[in-house]
Amino acid sequence: MARSLTGPDDAATSPDRGPVWRPDAPTTITITTSATPAQTPRRGRHAAGRHASPAPRRRWWGWILVVLREAALVGLTALALSIVIRLLVVQPFYVPSPSMQDTLQPQDRVAVLHGLGLLGGVSRGDVIVFDDPGGWLPAQAGNQSTPWWDRALGFLGFVAIDEDTRMVERVIGVGGDRVSCCDAQGRILLNGQPLTEPYLKPGTATDQVLFDIVVPAGTVFVMGDNRAFVQDSRAHLSENSGGVPMDSVVGRAFLVVWPRERAGVIPVPDTFADAAPQGP
Repeated sequence: MARSLTGPDDAATSPDRGPVWRPDAPTTITITTSATPAQTPRRGRHAAGRHASPAPRRRWWGWILVVLREAALVGLTALALSIVIRLLVVQPFYVPSPSMQDTLQPQDRVAVLHGLGLLGGVSRGDVIVFDDPGGWLPAQAGNQSTPWWDRALGFLGFVAIDEDTRMVERVIGVGGDRVSCCDAQGRILLNGQPLTEPYLKPGTATDQVLFDIVVPAGTVFVMGDNRAFVQDSRAHLSENSGGVPMDSVVGRAFLVVWPRERAGVIPVPDTFADAAPQGP
């Protein structure tokens, strides 16, 4: 005898009677399948996968643009660094006269430490560049004008600055030192000790002016290596005892950069290392 269906779960099949349908079963069966993403038709046999076509090659003018762009970037970076270094650390200077022969020659180009490069100040024996403290240079020198393009290139550090109102000399004494001329051998006395000065131009005497002064505080006493030629602190003893105010000091010349055959560090002789202790 056939078994009757007692519940909805029994509506599938019956081992005795075969398929049995429930009265409330839908008359239409909808079969759904999972959708697959649409695929873009491939164009050509190398349109996708590992056989994809290579990127188009850059044309020749594209490479020129790349090179120009890189060159401009390098140039702007170099210009910015030059300006920063020029403003904060070192600048070029043009030696205008023979006052420092033979250590420096006229038209030598030297590198001058200033600003951050001069935080340690100046010492005896240093070769310094300074602005005219007043009346040291002939009046007509300041009337010569420098073309604006030379000043611009000098400001950027590409050429040496040819300033008609600046001088270059050697520091002999600092504030508090006693400097006098001379002993029996014609040597400068620094705090009572004679100086051996190997940097002097050969055949040059140093006793053209006799003096005995104490360098005022905040100033330096300077003399040229070509003593017979230069109008240095000895020629201005009536003004601040010949002292150059530190406010007028531009910087310390430490390197000859041109001409190439004379390029090198400007030395400070050992004679100053052996000098008497610093004055009060």
